[in-house]
Amino acid sequence: MKTEDLKKAPKLLCESVSIAFTKEYFVFGMASGAQATVYSFSPEHAKRLQQYVTHQLAEYEKAHGTVNAHWDPNIVSPIQLDKK
Repeated sequence: MKTEDLKKAPKLLCESVSIAFTKEYFVFGMASGAQATVYSFSPEHAKRLQQYVTHQLAEYEKAHGTVNAHWDPNIVSPIQLDKK
């Protein structure tokens, strides 16, 4: 995708990501409000995505400082809180 095309594409804030996998592929479900999109990746593409995100986060931190975040599988998004 060209940079100018990416700038024109609609943007959504991803509030929730769910990932599942089988031996053949990974499935990423990304939600924004009531909308969700599902992407399937081969294991090799999933690994390259992980490597790319790691690289981009390192570049971001060089420019803007350390991102303090801790992954917790029990974190509930604000949208999920509204449903309880």
